[in-house]
Amino acid sequence: MAEDQHPEAPLATAWLAALAEQRRCSPHTLSSYRRDLSALLGLAAATPLAQIDVFLIRRWLAQLHGGGLGGRSLGRMLSAWRGFFAWLGRQGLVAANPCEGVRPPKSPRRLPKVLAVDEAARLLDVSSPDDPLEVRDSAMFELFYSSGLRLAELAMLDRSEALRVLGEGELRVLGKRAKARLVPVGQAARVALAAWLPLRDGLAVADENALFVGQRGQRLGPRSIQLRLARRALMQGLPQHVHPHMLRHSFASHVLQSSGDLRAVQEMLGHASIASTQVYTHLDFQHLAAVYDQAHPRARRKG
Repeated sequence: MAEDQHPEAPLATAWLAALAEQRRCSPHTLSSYRRDLSALLGLAAATPLAQIDVFLIRRWLAQLHGGGLGGRSLGRMLSAWRGFFAWLGRQGLVAANPCEGVRPPKSPRRLPKVLAVDEAARLLDVSSPDDPLEVRDSAMFELFYSSGLRLAELAMLDRSEALRVLGEGELRVLGKRAKARLVPVGQAARVALAAWLPLRDGLAVADENALFVGQRGQRLGPRSIQLRLARRALMQGLPQHVHPHMLRHSFASHVLQSSGDLRAVQEMLGHASIASTQVYTHLDFQHLAAVYDQAHPRARRKG
């Protein structure tokens, strides 16, 4: 790290070399670590690494935060520093890790973007499409919105699962960490799937199990699904870019607005922790606040 003037910069280079050799870190990861260590050594100036303590680490994080770095960037940087000092400790070069117990400042949580109920309806309400691929798209997007699926979960569905949907009104989904869950499927999605299945069987190549296939009769990949959804949103005149996760977020937000049942939404989404689902309560409050602002006669300030 020749760009750093710190006398112990070669130690940082040695740690990066050890990561590359022993942990097989990717070039992208090593590049990020190199930048993070450059920041550390620049802040340390001539201070020996063994003399850096927890108070200096906290002061430097505050300085970087004041300069505009967010919590996520600082968290990644702190992780690199912590790993570096742990390695120095194993070499007997520092007595303690000054990063232990230090937490980066929290970033404001970004609320997921969702479609309004009428926007979701506009996206999905396509009258009797003739093109088989449009019929397929309607089935995909109805299923997305009806059941709150992740993109990868939808792409991996097999034809056999559609038969369960049509027979029992529920879908078996294999989610993260291979955890299975059952989710309900609404009537509109079931009708769309019933329209797609005969067309799918005419398109699919032999031995293809996928529920959703492309023109070549093979399983449709996640990227193709993303592009088709963006295309549908443009065709239907929606004012914003629509991506698959937006349909999942919209499903969760709309169900929560109607039912208020956070646990049920957690189960349907397949969240391991209720904390992941609670973000939708903030969206629900935003919706209620907007309704209040528009409806209450004394909610808005007069100019």
